[in-house]
Amino acid sequence: QVQLAESGGGSVQAGGSLRLSCVVSGASTAGYCLAWFRQTPGKEREGVGTIGKFGETTYADSVKGRFTISKDNVKKTLYLEMNSLTPEDTAMYSCAGSLWAGANCRADAPGAWFKYWGEGTQVTVSS
Repeated sequence: QVQLAESGGGSVQAGGSLRLSCVVSGASTAGYCLAWFRQTPGKEREGVGTIGKFGETTYADSVKGRFTISKDNVKKTLYLEMNSLTPEDTAMYSCAGSLWAGANCRADAPGAWFKYWGEGTQVTVSS
């Protein structure tokens, strides 16, 4: 079975950095549209960014220039490097995978397009 597991969350001061990891089991990271989402209680889930089959990346405007998505197809791990963090970045961050997003593997892709999800890792940024 395909499973995703996030790690690397924690509490940081504004302006700090964190690197999240998402280990993929039961499938190759090379064959999926992989995405990071985040959600805060009372707010809709927001797409943070994606990385496609060939390593192409997209980002939400809110994180562009601060966050970087990458993957290691050998280690079967997805990464989210977050820099210049602000309190507005506080959220539960989840990784997700989709086999059918295809050419629409973009940061604005709906969460409903993703079949596989991790349980999430909490990121808290203090001012």
